[in-house]
Amino acid sequence: MPQHDPLKFATGLGARLATRSRHVCAFIGAGVGRACGLPDVAQLQERVLANLLPADRQDLTRQLQGRNIEQALSRLRRIAALLTGDQTIDDLTAARAAALDSVVCHAIIENLDIGNANLDPVLDFAAWAARANYQLPVELFSVNYDLLLETALERRRVPYFDGFIGSIRARFQTELVEATVGGDGEWVPAFFVRLWKLHGSVNWAWEPDQQIVRLGQAVIEGQAAAIYPSDTKYEESRRVPFVVLQDRLRRGLQQAETLVLIAGYSFSDEHLNELLFDAAARRERSEFIAFCYSEIPGVLATRALSTPNLQVVTGTEAILGGVRGEWKAPDEALPNLWQNGRMALCDFRNLAAYLARSTTRDSGGDGARPELLPATATEHIANRGTADNG
Repeated sequence: MPQHDPLKFATGLGARLATRSRHVCAFIGAGVGRACGLPDVAQLQERVLANLLPADRQDLTRQLQGRNIEQALSRLRRIAALLTGDQTIDDLTAARAAALDSVVCHAIIENLDIGNANLDPVLDFAAWAARANYQLPVELFSVNYDLLLETALERRRVPYFDGFIGSIRARFQTELVEATVGGDGEWVPAFFVRLWKLHGSVNWAWEPDQQIVRLGQAVIEGQAAAIYPSDTKYEESRRVPFVVLQDRLRRGLQQAETLVLIAGYSFSDEHLNELLFDAAARRERSEFIAFCYSEIPGVLATRALSTPNLQVVTGTEAILGGVRGEWKAPDEALPNLWQNGRMALCDFRNLAAYLARSTTRDSGGDGARPELLPATATEHIANRGTADNG
């Protein structure tokens, strides 16, 4: 079986991160929250069920047959939209479906409280974003509802724009989100990190006029939380932020020579998968690197084997340049890179620490060589030369 060199991979990644002309994006999934001590999707589902009253638990369990919790929420919203009066589906009226939707959303919010979370990984990630001096804005796309990224960016004093303007009840500004990155219509300065929460957030609330506002804290009980939109087209105005943000993802991924770091994402959302895979296939000079904590999802492996610029990294193996192979162990363990006989960057905690040591030149050229690796790794690379990752 072919073997891949972890030091060579890290050197190539470092060179790409150091290029100021790159458009750099990160795509964040639930594994990032788990690295900070929050539940992933499966764990969240278990905790939500455990927190519900018996009647609510029974009704939600019925909706979870063959679905995950996000798909169950979509179904509840379809039921609420389609029925009138005493009509029922799965023994749910429209009112009952809407009430259960609200109860589930608030159980999700309670279980995503970051009060006891370990913020170190996201603080490291924010430290990288703070020093990422690229010509184009860094774009962070997240499918998580929690407030980890916002909290970390604020603690590191990183200016960011999330599509909303205002402090107390911030309103969504479609025209600012749709502005072309680096274009003449770009009103938000390039040094502002873009934070796009594709599935909403625990501090997004529905207003009585069906508009979404971003609050300064998590939505309280009694308010309707805007997390995970339904995939139906009823009341199109209710879906506007989600539609605009997904289009932002599509256009961001299609930007020429984009570097996309994918962390903590399980590749279980077919629609988002296609956006990622389509961009990798169409933009051959862009690079997509997926860091998987465990095994490579089948759908990702299939695409990566036929798409050389879609790379996959796990603890034991990788798919690089369309070649699947095991990692070749370096001569010694290297902090945040090779630990306990495994490539450590598949763990977001190590990836974030690795990124936190990276930087780009303040002015001129394509950027200085980043300080990405500990001294021992740097010495190894110096002895080997700076061969490209390929």
